Amino acid sequence: MICEIYDSTLDPSLWPQVLGKIAEFVGGQSAGLISIDSVSKAGNAHYTFGCNPHYLKLYLDQYAKLDPTTAMFFFTTERVASIADFMPYDEYLETRFHKEWARPQGWVDWVSAVLEKSATSFAFMSVMRDDPTGLVDDSARRRMQLLTPHVRRAVLISKVIDLKSTEATTFADALDGLSAGFFLVDARGRIVHANAAGHAMLLTATFFRSSGGRLVANEPRADRLLGDVFLASARGDAEVGTSGISVPLTAHDGERHVAHVLPLTSGARRPAGSAYRASAALFVHKTSLDPTAREIACSKSARLSALASALPFEPGLLPAELSRPAEESFDRVRGGVFAGGPPTIFAIA
Repeated sequence: MICEIYDSTLDPSLWPQVLGKIAEFVGGQSAGLISIDSVSKAGNAHYTFGCNPHYLKLYLDQYAKLDPTTAMFFFTTERVASIADFMPYDEYLETRFHKEWARPQGWVDWVSAVLEKSATSFAFMSVMRDDPTGLVDDSARRRMQLLTPHVRRAVLISKVIDLKSTEATTFADALDGLSAGFFLVDARGRIVHANAAGHAMLLTATFFRSSGGRLVANEPRADRLLGDVFLASARGDAEVGTSGISVPLTAHDGERHVAHVLPLTSGARRPAGSAYRASAALFVHKTSLDPTAREIACSKSARLSALASALPFEPGLLPAELSRPAEESFDRVRGGVFAGGPPTIFAIA
């Protein structure tokens, strides 16, 4: 299954099929890759499996604003969560979201994980469970946690290359025009191909340099990590594990980039690797989010609005305290901080 997840980077049409297998493995009947604007709650369903088109449209147009689990925006990437992580389940059953959207479809619970986020939006994967399957249990959480890093890698790389579909043998040709740096390397990090942006990075030695034909990262920690991932890539997807999903890189002037590694020795990616005798592809691009600067730039009122609309504000269900860090707040909310009466909300600095 991990092999098929990575193959979807070359052929996005595989995603519905892959999501179906993920749903079956985790123990669910439906799955989707969704992105949400955390302030406006505007949603976009990128790929789905087993979703009712009518209710999916209702979710994106209307009910995402009422979904209590969209508060996962404040969670760290790859953290797995279900309804119980956001509010007591018996209280969830009294929400409009459950009564009007989830219950008519027979959904009793779902397990989700954040794949990517910026200051005001996030993308996540969810697997839905029906009544016969029951509430999310430890087994479902473990299985979701196993797959989430691999899905995240595939999603991040897919976003960079933005291919509709491509033959594996034309992989390099299709990606040479990327504005992001693109390298093909063998197990020892020897460069066998680079696009124009990659050559420019080597010329300026901003993040990488070539030493004896080998790709070397300027930062020792990043270089060691990438070297290990390149070597593991030669042995297949399973050997790579969760390493090299998103490697931060910082230039001397403070400019931030991030690198993603895609193994090329398994599945539909094998012909691309074989054609160039490469074991991995490396994508390097500027980060879309400077966590410190963007968080400061994001107004407190907008972030409070995002938080307020994400939480299930029903009559008699108002949060008594929301303070930083956000994840700790939700643990307290889940533990019974919800109560009636005037709310006291502390700004999240």
